[in-house]
Amino acid sequence: MKIKNYDALVGVGDRASRELVLGIVDDALNRVDGYRRVSGIVRVEGDILHIGNRRWNLADKKNVYLIGAGKACNAMVMAIDRALGERLTRGIAVVKIAERTDEFSDRTEVYVGGHPLPNRAGYRASQRVLELVDQAGPDDLFIIAVSGGSSALLNAPIEPITVEDEAAATEVLLTSGLDIYEVNAVRRHISRTNGGRLAERIRDRGAELIGIGISDAVGKPPTGDICEPDPHYASTPIGPDPTTLDDARAAIDGHGLRDRLPRSIIDFLDDAGPEQETPKAFPENTYFVINTLPDLAEAAAAAAETRGVTAHILTTFLEGESRDAGTFMAALAREVQTSGRPFRAPCVIVSGGETVTRIRPGTVITGHGGPSQELALSFALAAAAAPGACMYGMDSEGTDGTSSAAGGITDSTSAARAAEAGVDILAHLRGHASFEALEAMGDVVLTGNTGTNLCDLNVLYVPAQNGGGS
Repeated sequence: MKIKNYDALVGVGDRASRELVLGIVDDALNRVDGYRRVSGIVRVEGDILHIGNRRWNLADKKNVYLIGAGKACNAMVMAIDRALGERLTRGIAVVKIAERTDEFSDRTEVYVGGHPLPNRAGYRASQRVLELVDQAGPDDLFIIAVSGGSSALLNAPIEPITVEDEAAATEVLLTSGLDIYEVNAVRRHISRTNGGRLAERIRDRGAELIGIGISDAVGKPPTGDICEPDPHYASTPIGPDPTTLDDARAAIDGHGLRDRLPRSIIDFLDDAGPEQETPKAFPENTYFVINTLPDLAEAAAAAAETRGVTAHILTTFLEGESRDAGTFMAALAREVQTSGRPFRAPCVIVSGGETVTRIRPGTVITGHGGPSQELALSFALAAAAAPGACMYGMDSEGTDGTSSAAGGITDSTSAARAAEAGVDILAHLRGHASFEALEAMGDVVLTGNTGTNLCDLNVLYVPAQNGGGS
């Protein structure tokens, strides 16, 4: 199972509801696992490399290089590494978590970078990647596996910006209410690797690039046929960048961040001319997308249906404050159970997207946590009025915010159990210490690296009650 503490989680609270929700989530994660998806489309037969419905003759290539970056690249790189075998010249992977179960060949170097804040280890890995690219030539092939998180993990700021400057800026950007487009507009324009600049560097060497990606962007359609290249691929660090220098400047000024960001970044963006703009097209590259954000919601809905429970995908565009989303989910459960609107109980309601935890200046942080844990904890406050209702909020890559937890699962008994444990839920929400609260309640979920990275998944089960919406 992907969920490592399953037995402990079903040992408290409403067991039947928890077993159903956890089983659905575990099944969904396995359906979209990156190793499984990549292994299904990549193989080598003799000299021929097959990726989906396309083929490459490796006899025409002098070197075959593999680069991976992102929170789910462990699984993707392992699958490609294994498929290439002795055909692989050298590989470099920059991951967030190195799992004991990871298995790479001795041709692939693995580095653990920093996420959500970039660090020196990621910078060293990025230097190795850039050195590898700079010695490549026209007869070489790069296969690059990318998932969300690569902006922080594969970090190489443009001088004189330092890694420490980039880390400080990232923390400000992520806690100041910016949407991900605005955050990326800034991060991509101060980097030598992100915003398509790694692909640009490979193009300058005349080498060929094949990209295999997981897209965690809110608004992307389901993948469809993953064996066909995606002509609309746009993802850092290997795809064209739709953001602009003007977008970066507008994000900073629009949120009043000039005095909160490092001076080196403000000066660079103020002085940057057209020559510092990120690349906007790579028609020569071939890109495959093996998963997008809606795929996980669809997998969860399918897993519920196989268990005989009607499932509804409420939205894959869920954004905004996590605490508000959790409160809304509890209200939705009560409506379903008492009136049968908008769905009849029993049912499973699935949502995906990327809610945020906004930490306002002056806030005293008293613990750890993340958006999905805050969503689950706020759900617990109002869920007592919907008997048997159960909600699992998770960051699908396996770590949520500043904690080692994937998220939290709460049900209609959680608030009472919190009171018994002496946990003041509101105080923990105010101090952004959702992990500590959920851990004391027995409601924190642990997975480790899941093999995918598709933002948030929320699974809500609403059972029928007598006289309710059944």
